[in-house]
Amino acid sequence: MSDLLSPLWRFLMRRRWAYRAVFSGVHGDLVLRDLAKFCRVHETAFNADPRLHAMLEGRREVALRIFKHLKLTEDELWRLHSSEE
Repeated sequence: MSDLLSPLWRFLMRRRWAYRAVFSGVHGDLVLRDLAKFCRVHETAFNADPRLHAMLEGRREVALRIFKHLKLTEDELWRLHSSEE
């Protein structure tokens, strides 16, 4: 994170701000609780049917991404993105 003004850094911070803006407040909390349940954030997504298992894992992955963007610090988000490249 040597250059805080880099386009990538600005993009990540703008996206982080957007996630927090959308999922904040009473309505955001309600939606997040619903997503956590529907996407099985706190339980396994395993299913013996491989197609159903893949669908459930996809849901879970999306929900976990949302939760990460809401909870990670700027440095953690930067390190996470840097390790994905």
